[in-house]
Amino acid sequence: MVRHLPPFLLATLALADTISAFTTPNHHGSISSTTTRSRQRRSSSSTALSVRRMPIMMPTQEPMVPYRAPGSGYDQFIGLQSRQLRDRKLWIARYIDEEASNSIISSLLYLQSESDKEDIKLYLNIPGGQLRPALAIYDALAELKADGCKIATTNIALCAGMGALIAGAGTKGMRYSLPNARYLLQKTGMDQVFRGQATDIALEVKNIKKWNEKIAEEISKVTGQTTDRIDQDLKRDFYLSSEEAVRYGLIDEVLLPMPNKRQPPTEVVDLGSFSSGDENKFQGEKPPPGQQQQQAQQNAGMMKTTDDDEPPVGKA
Repeated sequence: MVRHLPPFLLATLALADTISAFTTPNHHGSISSTTTRSRQRRSSSSTALSVRRMPIMMPTQEPMVPYRAPGSGYDQFIGLQSRQLRDRKLWIARYIDEEASNSIISSLLYLQSESDKEDIKLYLNIPGGQLRPALAIYDALAELKADGCKIATTNIALCAGMGALIAGAGTKGMRYSLPNARYLLQKTGMDQVFRGQATDIALEVKNIKKWNEKIAEEISKVTGQTTDRIDQDLKRDFYLSSEEAVRYGLIDEVLLPMPNKRQPPTEVVDLGSFSSGDENKFQGEKPPPGQQQQQAQQNAGMMKTTDDDEPPVGKA
């Protein structure tokens, strides 16, 4: 009696014979399979395709720009922020904490020591800040204005929380904003989780309410709004666009791009008037009689002049 093997068993045996037919001994005398090599080649090729080339980065995070010091005969590379600080431009584009407050106040005092008559330009992009460090910057700006130094503030993106108060702390008439910049006025809270007894928590809450009243008074000084309206507006997050901030009194002007000054193609372009010492000569107009005779003499002299490149013509 002959038994037939199942189809899957026949396929397994055929695959085993195929693999054994392609096995060869290597130089160490052991048997290696070509299928294993092909799998290794495929894995190595997939690994090579997944490798990315990192972008070329500058050696430092801050871009370096050339600068020539007054009286020097050569240029040197300094940081971009340091270069702009020499032009009395200070960028504040970070969260306001103790470290940021110390750096900003020291830069402001340095600019005041250099010259207390020239303007200081602040470019702001402040996502928020802690209460006491931000109030230290606000008080420093008030002190500089009291000493006669003008402060120009420009919101380039977002001034939230205490950043909005710093944006409004500039000199009146010099508080600017870009068209798509925004402001966020809000009450302050705890900087971190406060733990303790019920009496200590009550004292901390009382202190926060006192500081919120103080902030409302400072916003009232900056904007000209009443404290009652400010308390009503700050019950929730109070967002303002650049135009709304002007109407609210937080800033003075929105910086808009100048329109393109081009002559319409349908109109005739005026070339303007030509001014000179002599009388103007235009094509198609006859000059006065005196100028006609002078011009005729000049033309006759030009006709009599021979060309140097041609030989003289002999008479027969």
